[in-house]
Amino acid sequence: MSSRQGRPSQVRPRPPSTGRPVPTRARGRAPAPGRLAAHRRVETTRRLALPFRLLFVAAVVSLCAGVLFAATGGVGKVADVLGSTLTGFVDDITSTPVPSVIPPSLADAPLIEKPDEPYTNEPKVDLVGTIPEGAAGIDGNRIRIYVAIGEGAPGVVTEIPVGRTVRFVVPDITLADGANAFTATIVSDAGESDPSPVVTYVFDATNPRIVVSKPRDGAVVNAKTASIEGETQARSEVRIWNATSNLTVSGAADENGKFAISLPIVAGQNDIGVTAIDPAGNVGHLVMSVLKGSGKLEASLSASAYTIKVSRLPERVTLSVAVTDPDGRPLEGARVTFTLAAPGVPAVTSKRIQTAGDGSAGWSTTIPKGATTGQVSCTVIVQTSRFGNATDQTVITIAK
Repeated sequence: MSSRQGRPSQVRPRPPSTGRPVPTRARGRAPAPGRLAAHRRVETTRRLALPFRLLFVAAVVSLCAGVLFAATGGVGKVADVLGSTLTGFVDDITSTPVPSVIPPSLADAPLIEKPDEPYTNEPKVDLVGTIPEGAAGIDGNRIRIYVAIGEGAPGVVTEIPVGRTVRFVVPDITLADGANAFTATIVSDAGESDPSPVVTYVFDATNPRIVVSKPRDGAVVNAKTASIEGETQARSEVRIWNATSNLTVSGAADENGKFAISLPIVAGQNDIGVTAIDPAGNVGHLVMSVLKGSGKLEASLSASAYTIKVSRLPERVTLSVAVTDPDGRPLEGARVTFTLAAPGVPAVTSKRIQTAGDGSAGWSTTIPKGATTGQVSCTVIVQTSRFGNATDQTVITIAK
């Protein structure tokens, strides 16, 4: 061994050569500022097909079965549990979902159209109405018609299937006498709807009766017109025809059947026809006549006796008057004055008297002794504020 500056040298032994170069260790570089290192894309595996998933499930179930076998102590129990579990699991995976069924719902009530006139003399009618849009065009849905006669309970008349539109017609429904109250419902798989509002038809085939209360048949009417007053079926059309003048006037009876229609009349007898057409179309007739009077205020004077013997004087007599207005009606409240003038004695005059409700008034006086034979003049004067004045006279004879 050699030494340097008096110290022994230390030399590390070199390993034997293999003939390969010695690898050098590389240092990692830090990424440049502001730049992120690139990431490797994560590879994902494709999902297993359904058969392989079933095998995987079976393997897991088998493993669990071993544990269950140890716990339960029997192969049969394990097989039962394993079979039911695997079957249920496979059914859940392979089964196709079934959509839930929506239960049917009740339809709203239909409507029956009301007639312009409920009264009819036709024995059959067509019912027309509408149903809700949701009920139209559904196979199995039906329209059921009910009717209540008078005060009776509703009963089924007929059923028809719903159409493709909301409008329906039920033809030739037979009516009973009197009121027929109809309702309709919709019958479907969900049940029966509420009934429609009531629509009533009234079957009436009887001609209306006519009663004229004024003027009476054959009465005298002291006016240019006669007011024909009476009663018939309510809401009837009333036509009055004067056959003498060939003039017709029309009117209507009210809700109680009463009517009053003015008809012009001519001098002499007027033949009058009264016709009533009720709401159902039935027709009634009545014939009468009236005589046209003067059309003025009338006073008719009468005496209790028309011949008196002079030998029987003094004798009491009564004068009476009947007053009618221009229409021939008794006039109440007219002012009346009587005068009696007998030959040979002074004339006597009554105080002013008013007519009673029947248009009459009376006055009594005495023809005194001393009157001579001849005619006694009796006069009445009638005064009114509405119709003017009227007078009338009569004669009493004083005989021997």
